[in-house]
Amino acid sequence: MNREIAKGLLAIGAVLLRPEEPFTWASGIKSPVYCDNRLILTAPAVRDMVEAGLAEIVKTGYPDCRALMGTSTAGIAHAAIVGHLTGLPMGYVRGSAKDHGRANRIEGKLEKGQKVVVVEDLISTAGSAIDTAEALRQAGAGVLGIASIFTYQMEAGKKRLAEAGIPNRSLCDFDTLVEVAVEEGYLQREDAGRLLAFRDDPSDERWMKGEQPWGKFGI
Repeated sequence: MNREIAKGLLAIGAVLLRPEEPFTWASGIKSPVYCDNRLILTAPAVRDMVEAGLAEIVKTGYPDCRALMGTSTAGIAHAAIVGHLTGLPMGYVRGSAKDHGRANRIEGKLEKGQKVVVVEDLISTAGSAIDTAEALRQAGAGVLGIASIFTYQMEAGKKRLAEAGIPNRSLCDFDTLVEVAVEEGYLQREDAGRLLAFRDDPSDERWMKGEQPWGKFGI
C-alpha cells in the first residue's frame, strides 16, 4: 500500500517535487517537496484508499484505541472519515483554546483514561502532532500513538517523537515517494540524491546546488 499511496499522492498533485525551484516552509526551510494532503479530500479514489489505510493502521496497529483525535486543521476530516469506517468516536484538538464560550481546546467528548489515536496528515518535525498528543495527555487521555498519511522521515521528527514516547505509523514515507516519483517520471533520477540529502539535513542547503557531502545516493 505504501507505493500505491505514493502513486496516488503524486497523481492528484498532493505532493509536488520542485528541486530546481524550492518551496519555502513557514519555518523558513527551503524544500524541494511540498505536500498538501487536503487535496486528497477532493479526489474520491485516492481518498478511499487513504482512509481505508488509516482505518487499517488504527485497527491493527492500535487495537486498544477507543477514540480518534484529529490535529487542527488538516487531520480533522481524515479523523472523521476514519471514525466512520471504524465506528469509533472522533474529536479534534485546536491549536489553542477558544477565547469564548467554554474555551475548549479539545472538541468532542473525551473521557479520563480513554485510549486515543491522533490522526495527522503529515509528519515533518512532528511539532503539531506532539503538541496535540500533549494536550490530550494533560486532559487525562492515554495517547497510544499517531496514524498519519505521510512522513518526511526527518531525524528531528523521529527524535522528538521518541523523546515524547509517541509512536507513529504512516501510510507513505519520503523514501518510497522519491523512488516511485523516479519510476513514474515525476522526478529525474539524478535529482533523487538531492531530495534524500534534504531529508537527511533540511538545514544544509547544499542539496540545492547538487552537492552531496553525505555520499552517493542510489534509487
